[in-house]
Amino acid sequence: MKNVESINILYIDDEPHNLVAFKATFRKDFNIFTAETPSIGKQILADNKIHILIVDQRMPEMTGTEFLASILETYPEPIRILLTGYSDINAVIDAINKGQVYRYLSKPWDENDIRLVINNAYELFTLKAENKQLLKTLQEVNQQLEFMIRQKLLS
Repeated sequence: MKNVESINILYIDDEPHNLVAFKATFRKDFNIFTAETPSIGKQILADNKIHILIVDQRMPEMTGTEFLASILETYPEPIRILLTGYSDINAVIDAINKGQVYRYLSKPWDENDIRLVINNAYELFTLKAENKQLLKTLQEVNQQLEFMIRQKLLS
């Protein structure tokens, strides 16, 4: 289990009781941020490093899928989870295609299931960050090698 400071989760849902229940359930294991609207969620994303983003599909301001698609370019790193009480296959397809969703979960959520999904999502987040750093290092070494080869050819 990770410590509270290590995994930052943002949960966006227009139903306040869902937010309270989620925070009460997981606050000892994770650092939980909640938002009742996508616009508040965007502000939290701007102010904090969020690892995992859990978004309700059906909200008045915009759908969860629309929200995830709207932030993809600015915030590509968080692992995305779509949560809904409705079994709408088109929402699932849209979420996967437009919002790059890692998992789709149904309401009401099961505490053990969502905990497992969060831990797996964080592992994926960590692997992606490590891959990004390794790629950056590889590119730097490649540039140094190219420079050394050019120097050798010129001498």
